[in-house]
Amino acid sequence: MRITNTTLTAGAAALALLAAGCGTGTTPSAAAAPPARATTTTTTTTTTQHTTTAAAADAGRATAASAMSARYGSAAQSAGTRTPATRTTAARTTGAAPARCRTTGLRARVGRQDAGAGNRYAPLVLTNTSGKTCWVYGFVGLVLIDGRGDALRTRTRRESVTPHRVTLRPGASAHARLHWTVVPTGHETRCPSSARLMIIPPDEVAHLEVPFKATVCDDGRIDARPMAPGTSL
Repeated sequence: MRITNTTLTAGAAALALLAAGCGTGTTPSAAAAPPARATTTTTTTTTTQHTTTAAAADAGRATAASAMSARYGSAAQSAGTRTPATRTTAARTTGAAPARCRTTGLRARVGRQDAGAGNRYAPLVLTNTSGKTCWVYGFVGLVLIDGRGDALRTRTRRESVTPHRVTLRPGASAHARLHWTVVPTGHETRCPSSARLMIIPPDEVAHLEVPFKATVCDDGRIDARPMAPGTSL
């Protein structure tokens, strides 16, 4: 009888070892828990050690983009107007109505700057690079970036212009008029210069980034109009 019990015990132990080695998904015993925690800790430590300097440098941009997305990510809602519910219902019913343009299907650029009496004007152009018709509506979010890749103080002020939906066929473009001043105001003695511009399309979270060499005064204030058809002011 003792031999039988010993044999059964050894067999159970062998089955338990096989189950653990094959990853059968059975609930681990209390004795097996500490090694699992040790493995998790080792993985976390290794991952932390391999965090790149570039990723840390991009943290500032990610924070700035997140802040702008939270503020400008719902352009139509913030503007106090929404697309009529009947249009939404029709789109769901037919399944053929164009959808909102997504960041991944857009290309951005800033057009020629027009100067006058310390003021600057330029069109911010968004082009539909996807293979489908889509639409944009409302205001963009903006973040100025300096030559070192750091975010500059940026104040995007929406002009009191009623936004309208702009439908873009593949390859078509819409623009937003940007305005800023190059004259120091208030406490400013000099104004920072940007090298690039981070752009968050209306109602989007992901951003685009384009070259933008400009001196923006008044604490980085840029006046922006809602998206309009075409590429010129």
